[in-house]
Amino acid sequence: MVEVICDTNFLIHLATKRIKNIDSVNIDIGQISFVIPKVVQDELFTLKKDSKKKQDIITTLNFIKNFKIIPIAGKFADNEIINYVKNNGGIIGTMDKELKKEIKKNGGSIISFLNNKMILES
Repeated sequence: MVEVICDTNFLIHLATKRIKNIDSVNIDIGQISFVIPKVVQDELFTLKKDSKKKQDIITTLNFIKNFKIIPIAGKFADNEIINYVKNNGGIIGTMDKELKKEIKKNGGSIISFLNNKMILES
């Protein structure tokens, strides 16, 4: 089982959009398990207070309620994810261009979206 560590925007997109090729990505890299850093879960609860984002956040929180929470904590999700990759490597689910650049620079891989299809970047 390949664990994919998800950032906040990736999770919101995963929960609220119809992803066309999620099954074929499972076949390409093995069975995927999406995991949620504690710092990302905390960020979602904070975003729930924003009336413009509230419905998407509620949908996302319901979508991830059975996902594994991993002990990556701190104040800023991007920084904590980058530190994790520096020390452990891994695959990160993100759509953030700057975060992608930092993850690749530190030896990690990326799963992202392009036209509502999941893509693997190395």
